Amino acid sequence: MLRRRWWQDLQRIIPAQVLFVLGSLQNYGFEAYLVGGAPRDLLLSKRPQDWDVTTNASPDRVRGSFERTLSLGEKFGTIQVLINDYQVEVTTFRREGEYSDGRRPDRVEFTSSLSEDLSRRDFTINAIALDPLKKKLVDPFGGVRDLKRRLVRAVGDPEVRFQEDALRMLRFFRFQSTLGFRGERRTEGGIKPEILIKISAERIREELTKLLVSPFPELGLYGMARTGLLTTIIPEFIPIWQEDNALFHHLVATVKAIKPQAELRWAALLHDLGKASSKVVVGNKVHYYGHDQVGQELAAGILERLRFSGSFCQKVLTLVRWHMFTVDPMISDAALRRLVIKVGEENIKDLLEVRRADLVGTGGPYYRAQEVLSLFARRVEALLTGETVFSRKDLAINGQDVMSFLALPSGPKVGEVLQEVFYWVTEDPERNKKDLILSYLEKFR
Repeated sequence: MLRRRWWQDLQRIIPAQVLFVLGSLQNYGFEAYLVGGAPRDLLLSKRPQDWDVTTNASPDRVRGSFERTLSLGEKFGTIQVLINDYQVEVTTFRREGEYSDGRRPDRVEFTSSLSEDLSRRDFTINAIALDPLKKKLVDPFGGVRDLKRRLVRAVGDPEVRFQEDALRMLRFFRFQSTLGFRGERRTEGGIKPEILIKISAERIREELTKLLVSPFPELGLYGMARTGLLTTIIPEFIPIWQEDNALFHHLVATVKAIKPQAELRWAALLHDLGKASSKVVVGNKVHYYGHDQVGQELAAGILERLRFSGSFCQKVLTLVRWHMFTVDPMISDAALRRLVIKVGEENIKDLLEVRRADLVGTGGPYYRAQEVLSLFARRVEALLTGETVFSRKDLAINGQDVMSFLALPSGPKVGEVLQEVFYWVTEDPERNKKDLILSYLEKFR
């Protein structure tokens, strides 16, 4: 039984526009409920990100009940209601036909039964309807009980739910990672990795990224590996999962330790992927020569298959490639500048974060190494806040100056000279003055 105070608090949490839509539909004689993530999050004392409404009013009746609407998704019973600049999605109770494409139903039929509508949803914790105005909660599949048990469980037959939309298999683990819940064993048993072939790379990418940036990514990653989903999506993990559990544990621990930003979490997951194929045993020691370069190549293929943007790929691949940089607080300024130039000023702090998480992910007494990394990070910070030169565009001269001073025509030679000047200036940023650079250019006459 939900307490009266809880119902009263809803009036302050739920946006006024959403309450207006619910009230308006009910005033016209229709049923209207919050569904999807909103009831689940409210029952968990979280603030929902989305507010979806379901009703027994047909799309035509919904459209006729409000002044401003959009008919996006009307084929599937959804009308967007506009209240000032706020948009509320209203969907008619419905039942669905077969999912031939493994993504959307072939046909949708409207129904007057809320329970029938809820029965088509993926998991019990998402199959709860809430009427905050009449203080009514509809829970035909035990979703509230599963919330209390911290359990993700399919509505009905798990295999049927997953066959309808194979992406639900990833959502099963994503909800565990997001909420810190466990997955029901019977539901996990319904997972068939081979049906993922029906799902586009973009949808898989988005679901995986949500899982990685969640508070408990380890729950989803271990579950996906256990059921074969991870190795189906990323076959490069097969030798790691099957032959080197210690390395897999390290990758998961590194993901857990790093900041929850998409590029960083993907870099953490992939940073040591090259170790499986670069492992060399010499005597009683194990070496992974060039695993950072091998890992970069493997990561490039994975990110390309999942159709990440070019800028996203470049960031992650840079972090994977250079994550083994030498951490030496006594490094010279010139060497430190070369490192920053090599990885990019925009990436250097993220590279330090990858290295920090990598240390944490090793476990054991890593505190001394982390202290050294902190000293190194302070050196980097000092360098970045000073007057430095990190790209040719920062030089005090440009191509026109070079052509004029050396009487050179436009062409590759100008670029070569500028690159030589760039290297010379990065050895000592105080050299980045036009008169000093022109004096240096005398050697090219």
